[in-house]
Amino acid sequence: MSGDPSTASYLATAIDAVKRAGAIQMAALGGGFKVHKKGTIDLVTEVDVAVERMIRALIAERHPDHDILAEELGGPAGATPSRYCWIVDPIDGTTNFAHGLPLFCCTVALEVDGRLEVGAVYDPTRDELFTAVRGQGAFLNGTRLRVSTAATLIDSLLVTGFPYAVQEKMTELVGLFASFLGEARAVRRLGSAALDICYVAAGRLDGFWEQGLNAWDIAAGVLLVEEAGGRVTSLEGGPFVLRTGRIVASNGPIHDEMLRVVKTFYESRPRS
Repeated sequence: MSGDPSTASYLATAIDAVKRAGAIQMAALGGGFKVHKKGTIDLVTEVDVAVERMIRALIAERHPDHDILAEELGGPAGATPSRYCWIVDPIDGTTNFAHGLPLFCCTVALEVDGRLEVGAVYDPTRDELFTAVRGQGAFLNGTRLRVSTAATLIDSLLVTGFPYAVQEKMTELVGLFASFLGEARAVRRLGSAALDICYVAAGRLDGFWEQGLNAWDIAAGVLLVEEAGGRVTSLEGGPFVLRTGRIVASNGPIHDEMLRVVKTFYESRPRS
């Protein structure tokens, strides 16, 4: 796919989508947009929906035979799946956005035959565009990215997030957080999984773990980390599977230590 002449057009579509999304987000930020609840703490704004409709229209115009999987309006409607599936989060970090906290982005990825091939993430508050094409590297505003060189957890800055069902799994999630806090230099919680994983690719953060994620939260970021020289696995250390929502992503050298912390934590928990 990386040698496919269509790759440039797919990347252009992803970039156009996230940049246009950023313009809509910034125009609305701090305004009187409507906010609704999808769950107890799971929010959606009218801006999320407006951005997603724009991106769907853009993809439909340029690539009408492609499928789309996106957060607010669902997955492919056709009976026969396309080889091509765009994975879209119109605003990753909606809670931050709804509160006026400038930590949010739009993320778009293209999956071909089940493999991530193109990704773009745009943070409009910092004008930072993260892009990746399989086999061609990862970039921030056109500058190639490389993961960090941190060799141990105690020298690492980690990041994670909690799912919207955090109240139902409080002991487990906070317990694992505490386990990492006890072994790393520090642990952050930013509220945008897409930016979390982009920052690992950029070497700003050394490792990321989370569970309960959706494909659209991390699809583009996974490709960025891989193309920046990092490592991505399941939470248990096996091959990463996008739609399971369980992930460890790192610079590589600290990955086995991160998996050890996860394994030790779960083995120490009382069995029900």
